[in-house]
Parts: sequence; C-alpha cells; structure tokens
Amino acid sequence: MNKLISTAMLAASLSTLAVALPARAADTALMLPIAAAMAANDAQSRLGDSVKFYFGDQPTPSVARKITSDKTSLRTNAFGKTAEKSCNWVFLSAMLALQKRANEVGADAVINIVSNFKEKVVSSQTEFECHEGAIMSGVALKGDFVKLAK
Repeated sequence: MNKLISTAMLAASLSTLAVALPARAADTALMLPIAAAMAANDAQSRLGDSVKFYFGDQPTPSVARKITSDKTSLRTNAFGKTAEKSCNWVFLSAMLALQKRANEVGADAVINIVSNFKEKVVSSQTEFECHEGAIMSGVALKGDFVKLAK
C-alpha cells in the first residue's frame, strides 16, 4: 500500500513539474561574419560574379533602376553541427536564393541586404543574423534587386 501511495505521489509531483516548466527548444540569435560565411562551403565560387551583393548601407555603384524588392527565409538541419557550420551553410542557401531571384528579374545586383528573421530587420555591412536551434538553423535576408549603371 505504501508503495502504491509513493508511486502516486511521484507521478503527481512529476506532472506538476511538467506543467511548471515550459517545454522550450533552443532558439539563439547569433550575429556572424559575412566574410567567414563567404569563405566557407566554396560560397564565393558557387555564387560567381554575375550578381553583385551589397549588405546594409554598404556603398554601391550607381543604380540605373530598381526592379523589385524581395526576401528569403531558409532553414537547414543543425543536428550534430556547430552553430557556425550550420549558419554558414544556410547563409549560402539564402544567398543562392537571392541570386536566383536576381537572375529571374534581370537584376545584376542586390543592394541593401539586411537580415530579416521573423520580420525583425538587422542591418550590417559585415554580419548576418542566424537563429540556431536544437535541430534547425535559419537565416532570413531581404534586399532590393537593381540594374547597375554601366
């Protein structure tokens, strides 16, 4: 009988604890260097030079015309990877998505690129924002697609 009461009390205590402690996955916002991400995963050669990229308020050549603005939000598997590795990988994926969109609309540059995770804008010439969780990492970027003056 005492064993049954002890088991019931333990079960009640555990259920109270489960309600008191919210279940939460890690979601850490990191600011990482763009230069390191561009040096990883053969990013520079994979992006080539047909589309130029300018971050934050970085000076740009003269713009002949703005074509459109757009954004991308991508995630990648972070399980078993360092935050830097998974964030650099998803950054490259986001950059390739911007490049693809630029090619679709006839732009030769993407300017004013900012991090835009959950619609919160973070502008930097040198860093991008990555959200790293227990199993996923995510990068969201937005920018203006333009034709540069020749």
